[in-house]
Amino acid sequence: MRIGELAARAGTTTRTLRYYESRGLLPARRGDNGYRAYDESDLKLLRQIRTLQDFGFDLEETRPFVECLRSGHPEGDSCPASLAVYRRKLTELDELIGELQTVRAQIGVRLSAMAGDEPPLCELGGQEL
Repeated sequence: MRIGELAARAGTTTRTLRYYESRGLLPARRGDNGYRAYDESDLKLLRQIRTLQDFGFDLEETRPFVECLRSGHPEGDSCPASLAVYRRKLTELDELIGELQTVRAQIGVRLSAMAGDEPPLCELGGQEL
């Protein structure tokens, strides 16, 4: 298939595909006519990249998954390098969750402290709201 069809089937743009090609994530095969040529395995690579990006992975973090698929594995997350990326991402997410829980607790404390007080009157242009 040509680049436009692949982009449509993958739900992306030809510009994005060219960028992935320049980054070495998508193979740059050309037909006899000089046009880029893709197959179903390329669509699978793109779907893997898109899924991981939807999960919050940056483009470089998708590389081990792409390489795993290219080496013939049926799934991009069945190789040790992919599993290592998953582990790093889980650690990163756990740290972010911890930070968010701390902020949530601080806001809860502030809200509880203010709950017994009279709400302040706000003025705008001399008028109370």
